[in-house]
Amino acid sequence: MIRTTTLLLAFLVIGCQGNSQKKETTDTTSEKAETAYAVTKTDAEWQKELSKMQYYVLRKAGTESPGSSELLYNKGEGVYACAGCGTPLFKSEHKFNSGTGWPSFDREIEGNVAYDVDHKIGYPRTEEHCAVCGGHLGHVFDDGPRETTGKRHCINGAALTFIPNSQE
Repeated sequence: MIRTTTLLLAFLVIGCQGNSQKKETTDTTSEKAETAYAVTKTDAEWQKELSKMQYYVLRKAGTESPGSSELLYNKGEGVYACAGCGTPLFKSEHKFNSGTGWPSFDREIEGNVAYDVDHKIGYPRTEEHCAVCGGHLGHVFDDGPRETTGKRHCINGAALTFIPNSQE
């Protein structure tokens, strides 16, 4: 009787695997679908056309040091465009001093900036990139000016080029 009970208990323990014990597995070999951009170049072409810092930020999703961009304190009127392809991304009237050390804007030029989720530092952040060439720009956060959009587009200055308004 004890032997039968022990065998039944053993089968019960082995056979009762709950859902909480199951581990979901993901196929790590499948790659994220590549987005087709209007402007595409080889890595060698990007390296030839961009400065080392621009290449690092735009093509390798790097981050420049805070306070290092000449555009941080730029107060000129005009448009901030993608340093990779020239697409207008942000207007100077939407730029503000966030105190973070990177150029910040409360909104983008709609349709020219695309978004993705970035988990590189252990939690999800909204990454911004140029919708035309895919160049990494920075991240958008919900701690911007409340009187406008409440958004802070924290952008690497190396990803941008400033185009002043024409003097007529």
